[in-house]
Amino acid sequence: MNKPFSLHHAARLLTLIATIAISAPALAADPAASARCQLPRGEAALSAPLPQLSQRIATGAPIRIVAIGSSSTAGAGASAPDKAYPARLAHYLAERFRNADIAVLNRGINGETDDQTEKRIDADALGAKPDLVIWQVGANTVLRDGDQGLSERSVRQGVERLRAAGVDVVLMDLQYAPRMLEKTGVAPMLSRIAGIAADQRVGLFHRFDVMRSLVETRGMAVTDLIGPDGVHQNDAGYDCVARMLAMGIEDAVRVHESGVKR
Repeated sequence: MNKPFSLHHAARLLTLIATIAISAPALAADPAASARCQLPRGEAALSAPLPQLSQRIATGAPIRIVAIGSSSTAGAGASAPDKAYPARLAHYLAERFRNADIAVLNRGINGETDDQTEKRIDADALGAKPDLVIWQVGANTVLRDGDQGLSERSVRQGVERLRAAGVDVVLMDLQYAPRMLEKTGVAPMLSRIAGIAADQRVGLFHRFDVMRSLVETRGMAVTDLIGPDGVHQNDAGYDCVARMLAMGIEDAVRVHESGVKR
């Protein structure tokens, strides 16, 4: 996340070449860390249904998910592209929906802020004709003590365009990391992101709370989840976040299916 925007195009090219259309199972993370990546299902809840994704799963149609955001989407800190969270998410969704054809496209770019990501929503998200977009937001604005109002406006505008196109949306909030915890903007940004999700009636994956709970209740150290730079997740951290996010997505789909049946 700390690469300057001047590297925007190079980072984008490298990311897209390395991680587009990951749908096959990736290599497992450290087994010991994975074993501790267990929380009650409610902690992964997205608090909103995913009707488009649910319908596609119910009908057996191919599913395309776009993961967009900055470096913790692109996979900075991972040992290889297949260890980034979008690749691991594809793996865990394939386990949970065994009869579904699911592809997760990685559209993360190192160093971006939300206003920069919002400018490429049409090309890099809607252009892929997704059923679900997972937008990881807020981190670089907080780390750089940036304009949170600009970030909020940009995310709201992007979410509105995605919803208008009939796409399911899940926002992913901040990572629980040492350098993030040094910032006074963490709580206000978490509140802004939650407000957007509630107002727009889209999903919210509480990454910050999930990671904090793993440290506080499951005996994981922050260093089990975050690499030596104090910001980016390591292989186990990406794997764990993907595992919990897949649980939240599954529950949102099951809740929608149950509501339809009733």
